[in-house]
Amino acid sequence: MYTEEVPMSDTMIAIEFQTQIKDGAIEVPMEYRDQLSGTVRVIILRTEHRKASNIIERMLRNPIRDPTFTPLRRDEIYNRQG
Repeated sequence: MYTEEVPMSDTMIAIEFQTQIKDGAIEVPMEYRDQLSGTVRVIILRTEHRKASNIIERMLRNPIRDPTFTPLRRDEIYNRQG
């Protein structure tokens, strides 16, 4: 965790907006540009998009336990008659 003490003589303001980073540059919207000059502190919060897992992956991670389950015998697996 990053913490920094701000001297009491400094006043901090927070401006929040969403934008796209293009070639490493963050464009500040026009309505905030007159409020910002000199050195600023930038904190970037990024949402990570997790890949949706499929049902097989979820079942392998969290199998359903059934105490009444009995696995098929080999002859039952290969018996193709009704």
